[in-house]
Amino acid sequence: MRDAGALVAQTLDIVGKTITAGMTTSDIDKLVEDNILAAGATPAFKGYHGFPASACVSIDEQVVHGIPGSRKLQEGDIVSVDVGVILEGWYGDSASTFAVGEISESKQKLMDVTRDALFCGIEQVRDGVKLGVVSSAIQKYAESRGYSVVRDLVGHGIGRQMHEEPQVPNYGSPDKGPVLKTGMVIAIEPMINVGVHEVITKKDGWTIVTADEKPSAHFEHTVAVTDEGADILSLLRTEKPERVS
Repeated sequence: MRDAGALVAQTLDIVGKTITAGMTTSDIDKLVEDNILAAGATPAFKGYHGFPASACVSIDEQVVHGIPGSRKLQEGDIVSVDVGVILEGWYGDSASTFAVGEISESKQKLMDVTRDALFCGIEQVRDGVKLGVVSSAIQKYAESRGYSVVRDLVGHGIGRQMHEEPQVPNYGSPDKGPVLKTGMVIAIEPMINVGVHEVITKKDGWTIVTADEKPSAHFEHTVAVTDEGADILSLLRTEKPERVS
């Protein structure tokens, strides 16, 4: 799973270094798919419940599950790119939100808070801790900074399947949920909105947008539970775990 996670991280790193105004969302998807296939892995999303692409590419008010197509990125957009791979039967899953050129201060703050909310949750992960402690840490951090947390979508367990138990909400009470045990692996993925927390699914059956059409950001890591804390599997080989700023 560490190998699968590292491939996802490397793929997202390439996206981050390449993304620019004028690219289409399909250009991003091709970049993702080509890199996964070149590594001898399989894109986990392509064909999953009928999803037609290798990456979910979601712009501004699109929260997650954006279907790549002919839409061109514009200066000032923020773009969530969610990538999953299957490598030797194991899954890796991670997402990052990227800036296209110069973005507004408000969008930069949204991205920073969402990323930091993810690490607030990750820092709570360890053997014997209730999952609600992770969820509530994410919610508390985001809401204390004036943002809302999407309720209709959650993180998940991951391993031999893309989505396994338990569900990993980004909100809730610290005394709720299953107890984390060493060896469990979960995908933590806060989706944080500037406006209301409610979301709507578009007619394509996949793309989820904020109900008020205000921007949303999304970050995700695959994390293993250990006695000492969280072991982030979806990092570059050279990358060290971050801390909340």
